[in-house]
Order: sequence, then structure tokens, then C-alpha cells
Amino acid sequence: MNLENVRKRIAVLMGGYTAERHISLESGRNIYNKLAASAKYDVIPLFLSGSPEAQHIFTLPTFLLLKDNADDIHNFLLHPTLWEDTLSLLDPIRAEAHALTDTYAKHSIHQPEILSYSALKKRVDFVFIALHGRPGEDGTLQRLLEQYAIPYNGSGIQTAALTIDKYATNQFLKQQGFHVAQQVIITKQDWDASQTSVISSIERNLVYPLIVKPVDDGCSSGVRKITDRALLQDYITASFNSSLKGTQPLGLSNDLPQSAQLLIENCIEQDPGILHLLEITVGLLTRIDANRATLYELFEPSEVLAANTILTLEEKFLAGEGHNITPARFHKDPAIAKIISQMVQAELKKVAQKLNLQGYARIDAFVKIYPNQKIEVWIIEVNSLPAMTPATCIFHQCARNGYTPFHFIDAIIQYGFTKRNFEKNTESVVYA
Repeated sequence: MNLENVRKRIAVLMGGYTAERHISLESGRNIYNKLAASAKYDVIPLFLSGSPEAQHIFTLPTFLLLKDNADDIHNFLLHPTLWEDTLSLLDPIRAEAHALTDTYAKHSIHQPEILSYSALKKRVDFVFIALHGRPGEDGTLQRLLEQYAIPYNGSGIQTAALTIDKYATNQFLKQQGFHVAQQVIITKQDWDASQTSVISSIERNLVYPLIVKPVDDGCSSGVRKITDRALLQDYITASFNSSLKGTQPLGLSNDLPQSAQLLIENCIEQDPGILHLLEITVGLLTRIDANRATLYELFEPSEVLAANTILTLEEKFLAGEGHNITPARFHKDPAIAKIISQMVQAELKKVAQKLNLQGYARIDAFVKIYPNQKIEVWIIEVNSLPAMTPATCIFHQCARNGYTPFHFIDAIIQYGFTKRNFEKNTESVVYA
């Protein structure tokens, strides 16, 4: 057998137990479709269900992969009694269509199966993590995969554990000399002890308008612009008391954070002397050279336009919901705009290197443009496993560098294999 011609087995892991599983489903389905359409890989879709205390990885049958609602999939997989009823309805249809499916869908999955990590190790060569938020972006899943020596996409354990925390990430970057907004953390314990003291502390350190967000949820989830004390109090009260969600004047939705702490920061706004202020998002891709050095390829920045003040998850990642302009409109003069774009990319490359981002990532930032082409790049947040929905602008950006969606995903996978091979060789030397 020619091992060069053996197709690698890629698992695409999507879903999760947070509100972000809806975007994760869109990302995972897109990645699955791109890889399954190629002749290079054998692809298996997986769905993570359960809770932080008890996670379960299921193989995902085709009839579930096609569903639009991730909550339905999540609930279906956790209740096996539902499987029997659905499968009994589908069996006669499969029997009638077997001539077609045996030819064109030979590897289709017909019913869910729970996989342990040891079983996953035997079944696949690589896991493409398409989860957003915990446990996919915080190092938890990465640690488990490394325990079983399963290669995966994206950054390693330490970087993921840092970048999931918006406060810790920006405080680290601040120490490295990068521009970040002033931030404070408040806890439910302090809020329950004295709301007046917490509000006073916030107002001493920050000024309205404020941005309030979860500390460690994914991008745009639960983010609000707060213009006065009354709204601030409503947001915090509802966040720390789930029974009040949706009842406050803010019109709070289901993405409101429910945790023991919140992040509050100054809003980055137009200041006197600034010619132009843009919100941007920039994707990147990494490679490893023969000397094991990480090479960073920063993509063309996209300008982010929100219908309201804060860009929603839907606007960022779902088709027809948001507006991104690539390349960003840094200046009316194309030559000057190009210079500014290169300056922005150079600054964000430094951010990526300091954080040791690997594989691919996305950095969200504001750019302040002053006279004489002086710029400041203010980091908002870093996503170590950005969404890969068909509409996300990272595909627009990589296309400008000559990548088709498949080739971009393929490059991410190849980096993961290369990284694992280097680590494996190092281990063999260390333990020989």
C-alpha cells in the first residue's frame, strides 16, 4: 500500500453546551461540506453535547447534520429514546434509496454513537475543532486531545486558556505595550454584598459610555453599550440573577452572560484630533518552516459595520445579517490606505507573536488614524478559534491572498499535522 495515497480521516467537532453552539453548527457544517467535497480527506461530523460537568461526543447522522437548530440536535442526542422513534421512520426510506446511497453516500452515518477519546483516537487522524467558547476555545479540549496524541487545529493549551479570558488577554497585551481599553472586573459576590459600592468603584475608574460583556464567552455574546447608571444596574442585576433575564428595560436577550463575574471597560470612541476611527477584524494563518519557526501571514483587514452600536453574533457570522468591507476604508487615497493597512497588519502580527497564536486566528480591534498617517491600534479581543461560517469575512480576507475556502481549511489542517509531527519527534528525542 502506498501510504502517500491513504486519505487522512478528519473529524469535524461542532456544537457544545453554550449559546454559541448555533454558530458552531454553521461553522462545523461548512467545514465538513468543504472537506467532504474534496478527494483528499475522509470526513466524519461530530457533535459535543452535555454540560461542563459531563461532556459527550457523538457521531452526527446526516439527518441531524442538516437540521438548522443546534438546540434540537443537542437535546436529541442526550435522549436516546428519541433515536428509536426517528430511526424507525427513516429505515424504510433508506431501504428504498439504498441503490443511490450505496454509491454516493457509502460512509453516511445513520445513527448517533457516543465516542470516548480512546475510541476517537482509533477512528480519526485529526480533529478540527469547530466549537466556539468553552470547552473548545479555553484549552480544555486541547488538553484532552493532547493526552491521546490526536492532532488538532488552532493554538495550544496555554494560548487558548489565556485568550478565552478577555480581561487576562488585554491586561497581558497592555503589559506588552499594546493599546487596550481601561477595564475592571466585578463579581457577583461583591454585587450581592453592596451594589452601591460596586457602581461607585466602576464610576471612579471608568466613564460612560461603557462596554459590558462576559469575561470568557465568545465574541459579541452578551455585549452591550451602557450609557448611564440605570442601564448599568439593570444589566448587572439581570446577569447575576437569571430569573430576571428578559424582564429589564434593556430588552436583554438569551445571550446575556450568566456567570460569577462581568467585564466592564471604557468604550473606544472618536476623540479630538482623530481623523478617522474604524472597527476592524483581521484573520491570520501560520506555517512552520524547516527550522521550526512559526511564520505569520496576516490578511487584509476588514471594516466592521454594525446596525446598532455593537455588532451581534448574527451580523458577524450569518449570511445577509451583517456588513463587512474588505479591504477596510482607511483612507480615500488607495496608496495611503495601503500603507495604513500594512502598518495595522504589522502591529497585529506582533500581537499574534506575543500571544503565540497558532494555526489560524482572528483579532478584533479599533484603528485610530491621526494626521500625517499616524495610527493607533486598540485591541478589542482575540479569537483563537474564530467562526468559519460561509459568511464570515475571514474567507473574504484569505481569498485576497489566493486561498479558496478549501485551501484555507486545508492549510489549517496541514499546520496541525506539522506541529504534531515536530512535537512527536521532540518527544522521541527526549525519551529515547
